[in-house]
Amino acid sequence: MQFHLVRYFTAASLGMFLLVAAALTYFEFQQGDFFRATQAKQADFFKEVQDGFARRQEEAARRDLLTIHESGNVNLTRLFANALWERDFAPFVEKAQAISVEPCHAIADVKDEKTGKTVAPAEKKACFAEVGKKIMALPGFRELDAKVVDSMKKSSVFKIKVFDLRGVTIYSSEHKQVGEDKLSNAGWRQARDGKPASELTHRDKFSAFEGVVENRDLISSYLPVLQPGGDRIVGVFEVYSDVTPFLAQIKDTSAQLKKTATDNQARVTQAADEAQAEAESSSTKTLAAVMLLLGILFAALFAIVRRADGIIRTQEKEREESMQQMAQAEKMASLGQMVAGVAHQLNTPLAFSHSNVSLAIGALQEFETPLSVAGRLANLVRANPDAESVPLDLVINHSRPAIEQIRVDGQAAKQVAEMLGDVIQGVDQMRELVDNLKDFTRLDRAKLSDVDINATLHTVVYIARSSIPVRVAINEEFDKALPAIECNPSQLNQVFLNLITNASQAIEGDGEVRVRTRANGNHVFVDVIDNGAGIPAEVLPNIFDTYYTTKPKGIGTGLGLPIARDIVRAHGGELTVETEVGKGTTFTVALPYSVPESGRA
Repeated sequence: MQFHLVRYFTAASLGMFLLVAAALTYFEFQQGDFFRATQAKQADFFKEVQDGFARRQEEAARRDLLTIHESGNVNLTRLFANALWERDFAPFVEKAQAISVEPCHAIADVKDEKTGKTVAPAEKKACFAEVGKKIMALPGFRELDAKVVDSMKKSSVFKIKVFDLRGVTIYSSEHKQVGEDKLSNAGWRQARDGKPASELTHRDKFSAFEGVVENRDLISSYLPVLQPGGDRIVGVFEVYSDVTPFLAQIKDTSAQLKKTATDNQARVTQAADEAQAEAESSSTKTLAAVMLLLGILFAALFAIVRRADGIIRTQEKEREESMQQMAQAEKMASLGQMVAGVAHQLNTPLAFSHSNVSLAIGALQEFETPLSVAGRLANLVRANPDAESVPLDLVINHSRPAIEQIRVDGQAAKQVAEMLGDVIQGVDQMRELVDNLKDFTRLDRAKLSDVDINATLHTVVYIARSSIPVRVAINEEFDKALPAIECNPSQLNQVFLNLITNASQAIEGDGEVRVRTRANGNHVFVDVIDNGAGIPAEVLPNIFDTYYTTKPKGIGTGLGLPIARDIVRAHGGELTVETEVGKGTTFTVALPYSVPESGRA
């Protein structure tokens, strides 16, 4: 089958070109997506950093605000305690502590089904509310409340509470909270243990000294009250300070930071978009340059391959012509050997036929005189048709000298007949040889035909017998049920004749060449088996190499087996060999029932 180099190169190269182009385009888009994703991640990271910075700034401001106001509340508590505790609150607290709250504490808390938290039931709250009423009914409450309100007016303190060490609210600027229980409050417990606790809250509505205020940000602090002049904790204050203006300023600063961050983010995004556009433009130019270079490379390679294809085609044509010449030379060499054998085969019957004809001619010359005497006698008999007897003295007296010279008898004619019979047998042998030669040569007329391989092999074996030594016997072992196969019989005759001739030449003394046929699957197998010396291991790998031969110079050409294998492969088959040194060699030709399309050219 002819290999179309330009066609396959063009198809493969264009396919690879498109594949590379698709891969480059894909990677280009992937790179663009990766760049965009990286830019987006960087932008998100930058935004997160900016937002985190603004958030931490706001948290730090809130924390600092809480710390500052807590410190201020601590100082306020100390001043408040110094001013009012010893003289006003201590006596009132002592009176309030006389009111028992154990019955209220004895009421167990319950679990809120919605929140899952433990809360005081309504009964417990009512109990402490009654305690609060009793506290506010104590003498001095109103005077104490008036002093506290007067002290805290016009300050940033919105509310103040005073707790005893039982957790009971002894005083609150919001009177309805007096008597509340803070025993379970974490901030109160922390302050009771001597450490202030503060938190920042927002209240929509809040009851302050100045009345009800709305939408305010407050810092509530639980602060331990120390006995004036000592370190003993005697109570807990809760102070609510208004930090709405400070917090508004913090929020405004945070908003400005966020706006700055947003502006920076916008600039970063714009720079990223410009960089992305530049990168995509550069990548597009690079991709176009690569495509152009690939196109130039393809054109250059195409020109080279086209030129190489022309050279290969020329060399292939020359090789085919050379192979045809070599095949013809090999065929002529085989025919020369065959003709020499045929000449030998023809010389034998020709020689004894010539001898027998010569002897028969000599014998017939001896029959001339008896036949002349017999002719005269016959003429005498015809001249006296009515005579009862014919006088022989006239014939004898006239022909006595000739009759005396006659030396033949009846056996002479029989011998002549036998000699002529031998001549006829020789002529039949020559005719059989000529018929086989005619069958052998007539097969050249059709390239492909359905052939009985057994009949073809029989003809080849007959012709081969004429050119191989008589010491080598050729035996046929044909499968009678072998199907006809499609082949070029003339070419296969050359293969079989070469294999049989090589097999006979491999036998030094007396030997046997067996030609066997068999069928298996979709193939017909022809085995040429000899019991010769076998093929040495160092020779076996080279037997199908062109011009390789182990025969003496002038006898072997080294073309027989390579040409035979090429012919078999052209038929879609295979030529294989099995050998064992000292025992013989078997060449097997495997042929399909029909020649493939590649072998029909």
